[in-house]
Amino acid sequence: MSERVDPRRQLLGLINGFRISQALHVAAVLRLSDHLAEGPRTAADLAAVTGCDPRSLHRLLRALATAGVYLEVPGEGFASTPLGDELRSGAEGLGDWAVFAGASSMWRAWGALEHSVRTGENAFASVHGQTVWEHRARTPADGVAFDAAMAAVSRHVAEAALEAYDFAALRTVADVGGGNGALLATVLRRHPHLHGQLLDQPHVVAAAPALLAAAGVADRCEIHPGDLFAEVPPGADAYVLKSILHDWPDEAALAIARTCRRAMRSGSVMLVLERVLTGPPYPPTDLPAAFSDLNMLVGPGGQERTRDEYDTLLRAAGLRVTRVLPTTTDVSIIEAVPSTG
Repeated sequence: MSERVDPRRQLLGLINGFRISQALHVAAVLRLSDHLAEGPRTAADLAAVTGCDPRSLHRLLRALATAGVYLEVPGEGFASTPLGDELRSGAEGLGDWAVFAGASSMWRAWGALEHSVRTGENAFASVHGQTVWEHRARTPADGVAFDAAMAAVSRHVAEAALEAYDFAALRTVADVGGGNGALLATVLRRHPHLHGQLLDQPHVVAAAPALLAAAGVADRCEIHPGDLFAEVPPGADAYVLKSILHDWPDEAALAIARTCRRAMRSGSVMLVLERVLTGPPYPPTDLPAAFSDLNMLVGPGGQERTRDEYDTLLRAAGLRVTRVLPTTTDVSIIEAVPSTG
C-alpha cells in the first residue's frame, strides 16, 4: 500500500524550494563538486580552498547532503553523489547553469514576478532598467555566465537531437543564435560530412573559435557575427533555432522566423528546438515547460508555446510545420519547411 502524501508537507516543500536553488547556486559558484571529484574532503579543507568560513560551509554541505547532493562520510568529511557529480562545472555538468540561474541579476528579477503578473510588464527590465540582452552586453561577467549556462545544456540537447533527427542527408547546418557554438560543435563532431554556419552577436561568437577548435571542427564551421533580426546566412540545408523563439513575444519571434525564411531555399528545413506545452489539461510532464514559460515572462520577455501556437507563428512566417519530434530531454524538435503557394 502506497504511503499517503501529506499535502501540507508537500506544499511546504514547494514553498521553500528557493532555499535549495540558492544553496545549489552557492555550491556551484564555489565549485564544491569539482573539489570533491577525487573523493571525500572535510569542510575545513574545502573552506581553505574556497576561502569560506568553515562552520558556515559545513552547514551548507550538510543541508545539501539532506537533499541528496552530497554525502557525509564519518571521519572523512563530505563526498559527492550522482546528483553532486552533475553539479560540476563545464560542458559535462550543470554547475554553470546553477551559477547563472541563481545569479543576483536573475534572483532579483524573479523577486519581481508579482509585478509581471499584475502588470504584464517584464520583471527583469522593471528591476534593472534594461533588457536581459542589454544587461548581458553591458555586464560581461553575466554575459559569460549566460553563455556557459547555455553550453552546459546545449551539448545534452544536441546529443538528444542527434538521436531523434536524421542529419545524414544534410550538408550545411546554420545555427541561428547559436551562442559560442556548443550545440553546433556537437552536431559537426558526430557528422564529419557536415559544414556549419554559426550566427550570433559579435561579443557572443567571440568565444566560438576556441570552442570549435577544441572540438576539432573549426575547419568546417564559418562564424558570422551579426543580428538574427536582420540577416542570416543564405542557402543552408537546415536552420537550427535552439531556445531562440521562446525568448521573444510573438511579433519579435515572427520577425526572426521571417528572416530565416528569406534565407531558406526550397529544400531547406527549419529545426526549432523548444519545450512544447501540451495542455490543457497540463500533465506533470509539462512542469519544465510551464515554469520555463514563467522564466521567459520574468527574464527575456518571451513565452513557451503549444504545438498550435507554433503552427500559427510559423505559418505567418511562410513556413509549414511537418512534424514535432520528442527527444529524451524536455525539448522537442519542431520541423518546418517553406510553404508552397
